[in-house]
Amino acid sequence: MKIFAHRGSSGTHPENTLAAFKAAAALPIDGVEIDVHLTKDGEIAVIHDERINRTTDGKGYVKDMTMDELQEYDAGSWFSEEWSGERIPTLDEVFEIFEDTPHRLNIEIKSDVFPYDTLVDKVINLANKRGLMDRLLLSSFNHEDVLHICRETEVKSAILTSQIYVDVYDYARVIGTKQIHVSLPAAFRKMTSDALRKGSIVYVYTVNTIEYAEQLQQIGIHGIFTDYPERMLEKLK
Repeated sequence: MKIFAHRGSSGTHPENTLAAFKAAAALPIDGVEIDVHLTKDGEIAVIHDERINRTTDGKGYVKDMTMDELQEYDAGSWFSEEWSGERIPTLDEVFEIFEDTPHRLNIEIKSDVFPYDTLVDKVINLANKRGLMDRLLLSSFNHEDVLHICRETEVKSAILTSQIYVDVYDYARVIGTKQIHVSLPAAFRKMTSDALRKGSIVYVYTVNTIEYAEQLQQIGIHGIFTDYPERMLEKLK
């Protein structure tokens, strides 16, 4: 079962910061999950929420600020004073960390609230420029974007869902992918066992306890997203 660092090593570092990604890059895990939004000036910002309120000392929407404005705020001290001075990074800064590592890069397109019509193409173009296309995996709760990726590109993609479907395998195949990223509660539902039986690739978020990880491994889940990749690496590999 593959191990992906969720927003970097976010259990021990402030999420989606260069510190969290550097810690993940130093581990022999399979990959890393990275959340992206689009700024007012068209830059790709690495942050989970639509607003900066929770993970910085500022307030407001990512879409309403330039990248320079976003990087004026402290994105580390909310987690611990040890990380005071961390900033919201650009996707290019994060790509640079992983440029010479073997890690798979799962970019979550955070377009399920605001559409960010050009975000998918910007991410793909940047990955191509960096020579990372063969390691790229795009996922989103916005399945319209996943449909676009499947129809218009050769990039691997996955649907993200927290919902319970009658037949998530067939739903995903209509969109054009066999990869499904489901929530931890949904992983133990019939929809997931059926999808696995039919040949889906299933990853589960967010798995932070060894007990759950071992149960998921036993039922054939292909990968997990965890805030504690080092802990999971020690117990599962």
